[in-house]
Amino acid sequence: MGFSEENLIGVTLALVSSGFVGASFIIKKQGLKRAAAISGVRAGVGGYYYLLEPLWWVGMITREVANFVAYAFAPAVLVTPLGALSIIVSATLAQLVLKEKLHPLGILGCVMCIAGSVIIVVHAPKEQPIKSVLEIWNMATQPAFLAYVGSIVVLVFILVFHFAPSCGYTNVLVYTGICSLMGSLTVMSVKALGTSLKLTFEGENQLLYPETWFFMLVVAICVIMQMNYLNKALDTFNTAVVSPIYYAMFTTLTILASVIMFKDWDGQSGVTIVSEICGFIVVLSGTILLHTTKEFERISSFRGSAPSSPSLSVRLYNGNDDFVVQHDEENGPPSESMCSRRQELY
Repeated sequence: MGFSEENLIGVTLALVSSGFVGASFIIKKQGLKRAAAISGVRAGVGGYYYLLEPLWWVGMITREVANFVAYAFAPAVLVTPLGALSIIVSATLAQLVLKEKLHPLGILGCVMCIAGSVIIVVHAPKEQPIKSVLEIWNMATQPAFLAYVGSIVVLVFILVFHFAPSCGYTNVLVYTGICSLMGSLTVMSVKALGTSLKLTFEGENQLLYPETWFFMLVVAICVIMQMNYLNKALDTFNTAVVSPIYYAMFTTLTILASVIMFKDWDGQSGVTIVSEICGFIVVLSGTILLHTTKEFERISSFRGSAPSSPSLSVRLYNGNDDFVVQHDEENGPPSESMCSRRQELY
């Protein structure tokens, strides 16, 4: 399979995007810490002072612009899995800027992410040229994709209004499920809007079409909802649990949506498709390993030089309430610095 010029541009943009996204995580985290220090209320417990913090906005804007550009030029089945490379950037910068140590097994996880990404890149499909937003609208209104969107909307409503109030704080799949389902629609809308703006900058004004503005509205709604429930997930459950689950669900649903809407796999052989899936599995395994080792280091830091017990590791995965209750039983009230470290993951 030849490596086309379109794929080369897509890979370059995806790699640059991953770098910016990884850097934006560190910038955003620094902004959250500064906002919490000023207001005294962390974002994870309902504080919104971080919205007035310029550093937080720098991180958010950097991340969204990088993603926006990448999806405008490259197929989602290529960009989305390569998002795992941003984890490597974040881990490296966290060690340099935030002084967070990277476990040796975490380095192995980074290598696995790189190896899986190479497999995905080599077997990535070509980006099909689009001449007008009306072409994207026809793709978005085909029966198969409308059925997918309808299924997503129904599932989100069930999760939000039935499961979230009753078991959202005890089951990690509820909040991450909402984020992932909405995220797949976000990516499709971002790609549609990004392609429209790209064509506009090339001299073919797509802002005259109401479809462009509709995609813009969908992007706004999906991003707000996705960010809200992702914040809830990160605040309620341990990051080492949320991140790999969210990455797996979000990437899988995004690839599925892209295959249905843009037919990315049309014309590819079965061997090529299986190779892409295998590459994604390798990336996912590296992501899980990296986050698991990060959590191991974090648990060790909670206990100082003493080794952490298996029961504590399990309890940390059950959410904030279990952690506080068990900590009270064993060691008395948890210190504010310990709780703040846990909230800073967000």
